[in-house]
Amino acid sequence: MNSQSSRNETAAAAVNGSDSTAAAASRERKTGGGVLKRLKSRRNQVDRRPVTEDELRALGRDITPDEVLGLRAVTRDYLCKLEDNIYNIDFTRFKIRDLETGTVLFEIAKPPHCDLNEEDEENGDVDTSAGRFVRYQFTAAFLKLRTVGATVEFTVGDRPVTNFRMIERHYFQDRLLKNFDFDFGFCIPNSRNTCEHIYEFPQLPDDLIRLMIEHPYETRSDSFYFVDNKLIMHNKADYAYNGGQ
Repeated sequence: MNSQSSRNETAAAAVNGSDSTAAAASRERKTGGGVLKRLKSRRNQVDRRPVTEDELRALGRDITPDEVLGLRAVTRDYLCKLEDNIYNIDFTRFKIRDLETGTVLFEIAKPPHCDLNEEDEENGDVDTSAGRFVRYQFTAAFLKLRTVGATVEFTVGDRPVTNFRMIERHYFQDRLLKNFDFDFGFCIPNSRNTCEHIYEFPQLPDDLIRLMIEHPYETRSDSFYFVDNKLIMHNKADYAYNGGQ
């Protein structure tokens, strides 16, 4: 959730899955009008040349999707600046549901007028992680879910957004667990958009599940957002699976 208040928030939600689904999108009419776009992750692609976070920083240019697909560990810091989001893309609502039962697991909306404080911006006192980091707390049962839908609502500024794409990489103790790759497509200027990402869970080994429960917040993710193959946003999250204990 891309809001300033989400930085230190603990959320009971699940956003994990398999990277084996084909790229596809379906649309259905939302309650109250509008169109909901459903997105599935691209199929696995050819392995990229391994690359480090330091190597990407040393490039001195825009980072591309192929380059982040070469990362083998979660990043220590953000690979782009807040001001790189020149399209003013703003995530305003987030909902997670179990697709097998239809149960809503978590839902949050960004409060209105929740922008960075103008005085802080003028003084240069802006937290670079504001709105870009979320801490989630799950129960162990979430690791047994098979298919989850994560619905996001976002607004776009006065520029058209072409080839909008998100790559999300999940790690446990710096071991890559899974990769998701979603195409949002084209977004018209000054629009409000809604899509549901479909996460299909892999069957995790019992010993790995036990380790993930025993080591809260050592499961982490990087979410990279691209427009025309240029990195414009980078969000981070960590996860615990010991909720209710």
